[in-house]
Amino acid sequence: MDQVRPSRPFEVNNRVVLAIAVPMTLAYITTPLLGVVDTGVVGQFGDAALLGGLAAGAIIFDVVFTSFNFLRSGTTGLVSQAYGEENPLEERAVFLRAAAIALISGAVLALLAPLVAMIGVWIMDAGPKVTEAMDIYIRIRLLSAPASLLNYAILGYFLGRGEAGTGLLLQMILNGANIALSIWFGLHLGWAVEGVAWGTVCGEIFAAVIGAAMIWRRFRPMPRFTVHEVFSAAALKRMLLLNGDILIRSFILVAAFTLFTRQGAQLGTLTLAANAVLMHFFLIAGYFLDGFATAAEQLAGRAVGARYRPAFDRGVRLSSIWGFAISAFACVALLTFGGGLIAVITTAQDVQAEAARYLPWAAFTALTGVLAFQMDGIFIGATWSRDMRNMMVLSFVAFLAALIWLGGAFGNHGLWAALHVFLIVRGISLLAMVPRRARETFGERLR
Repeated sequence: MDQVRPSRPFEVNNRVVLAIAVPMTLAYITTPLLGVVDTGVVGQFGDAALLGGLAAGAIIFDVVFTSFNFLRSGTTGLVSQAYGEENPLEERAVFLRAAAIALISGAVLALLAPLVAMIGVWIMDAGPKVTEAMDIYIRIRLLSAPASLLNYAILGYFLGRGEAGTGLLLQMILNGANIALSIWFGLHLGWAVEGVAWGTVCGEIFAAVIGAAMIWRRFRPMPRFTVHEVFSAAALKRMLLLNGDILIRSFILVAAFTLFTRQGAQLGTLTLAANAVLMHFFLIAGYFLDGFATAAEQLAGRAVGARYRPAFDRGVRLSSIWGFAISAFACVALLTFGGGLIAVITTAQDVQAEAARYLPWAAFTALTGVLAFQMDGIFIGATWSRDMRNMMVLSFVAFLAALIWLGGAFGNHGLWAALHVFLIVRGISLLAMVPRRARETFGERLR
């Protein structure tokens, strides 16, 4: 009979939660600056086709790389559990497995860049100059795929250990290098879209080298490892199953927001434009909520690895309280200042008026979505990925039903209501499963 490993108590308090959440919130909210800078660089050339090509290429690139976000979140969950077990050798093994998947997948993506570019051109079906700029951007940008995916694994490793300050530093290095090099290549050298793409490639490689060097320095004093120890069939199977569930969850999430956009387009160009403006508010709130979801992810995973239920319960409770507090603040702020933000985003008065009509719907997504963000973090950290995948499917079905019923009856108001249904069902369905999963994870092992 297997010997039950003892629990390893550790303290969870507000300081611990904020030490993870605040740096990662700062890291997440700096990400949109890249798009702003890239757009500003290309915009200096006064060619709308170049801007269109950059925007279209960025969309294709984001869709492709969203599929590999599991390299960050899955690595965080598994490393946090090894950290809770006080098993640095397993932390190293998890990172090496993730790094191998990242480098192999990235190399394949880089080789398939021409094919991805062709598919992107076919999907966008834009004019010749837009198509040319998009094709150039995608082909160059995908050359960064090995480094970009490795950066996901590197960030996941440090977040799994609760080292959010290091994560923030790496994100600042990555974003700072991207911005500086994109400006240099794009404006100073006059390469426009090509310069922005090469700036990103060089920035990703630079950040990957820095991050890998930091991790290598940490691993160097450890005992040497064998390939079998790191890449055993059982360990790889566990990682691939976890990552597969997260991948499916991500695809469904993208599908839901894509369908939301499509249905908005069916209601007319004005509604589509207004919804596009308001979705920025949801994304802004999401950047703040992601920091506390990351805290929940690390603390839940560490508690599972430590076999210490009190830390799990306290981590869930405190991260959720902070998440709801931040979401309430975001909701009030968006309701108060939303009109002014709409005017900043668009100068078209008809779009401003249309967006103002639906502003409350967008503002309250911060409150209805916070539980979904927090539960995702908890379930990823605890590696309860199958439940997360299944509840995402359930939520998508509820979203479709609400979309058909409410969207058909109430137009764009119904469309936004369906989005709230999607967020609420995700959060509540996962919350309902936490007590049982926690009893199974901690109770049975501690008997």
